[in-house]
Amino acid sequence: MKLLRFFCIYLAGMTLAFAAPGAHGPNGEHLDGAVGQLGGATAPRLETFTEMFELVAHLQGQELSILIDRYPTNEPVVNGKLEVEFKGIKAPAKFHADHGDYSVDDARLVKALAQPGKHALLFTLTAGDDSDLLEGTLDVKAQAAAHAHDAAYFSYSRIAAAIAAALTIVALMLLLRRRQRLNRTST
Repeated sequence: MKLLRFFCIYLAGMTLAFAAPGAHGPNGEHLDGAVGQLGGATAPRLETFTEMFELVAHLQGQELSILIDRYPTNEPVVNGKLEVEFKGIKAPAKFHADHGDYSVDDARLVKALAQPGKHALLFTLTAGDDSDLLEGTLDVKAQAAAHAHDAAYFSYSRIAAAIAAALTIVALMLLLRRRQRLNRTST
């Protein structure tokens, strides 16, 4: 009986370990396992600047994450209006106050950018009374494109493992409870 309880507690701990979302960096990138590689040096990255603004963009997972600063002061640009254009596809970026970044999650644009190759992007930015066009090239290596797909699979497999472990715990707890009831009625 004690062994069964120990096993249930062990499985409960394993469920929490599988279900944990993992560590995240300051821009929301994953820092654990295969997913962590996306936020590292292999993640497609673009840097560009003008006299007014500087912009850094990362293609990670299912979004293009963008940080923008004022070039002369390095002050972050918050709540601006940003649009990204690539091969006739235009998509607005949403500002995330919690991370201080902009993100584009338009499925068509992200899918096009995930293809290996050099992608010329045009960013149209309006911040207060200032507006500017920024151009840059996102270089997506074949390996980085494969990692983006692997990361999505990795997340789903962790969720499936957590669900399987949780169901196992529930089944074992029900068996334990049934066994205790049978022992009480037979004595």
